[in-house]
Amino acid sequence: QVQLVESGGGSVQAGGSLRLSCVASGYTIWSVCMGWFRQAPGKDREGVAFISSDARTSYADSVKGRFTISQDNARNTLYLQMNSLKAEDSAMYYCAADPQRPWIGCYSTRSFPNWGQGTQVTVSS
Repeated sequence: QVQLVESGGGSVQAGGSLRLSCVASGYTIWSVCMGWFRQAPGKDREGVAFISSDARTSYADSVKGRFTISQDNARNTLYLQMNSLKAEDSAMYYCAADPQRPWIGCYSTRSFPNWGQGTQVTVSS
């Protein structure tokens, strides 16, 4: 059974940093498309960062140069390092994965069958 558990959210002042973690169980994360999404109240869900089955990364324009997605295969954990945080980065952040279909491209508009429960990030200006 695939399970994703996020952690690392919190409250931080603008300009600060946070690192989100997503511990996966039920499968191994290497060679799997995984990503981070976020959703703020009243707004659509937004794809933030993705890492493909061949370890290529991609980012939303709004976070390029500030956020970094990475994975630790030994810990079966996905990370999102967030630097230079802005008030507009405040949202619930979700980890998503699709271990069942590694041949499908890894991008924000594809479907992800597995989701975590989310971790809240609040950035005060």
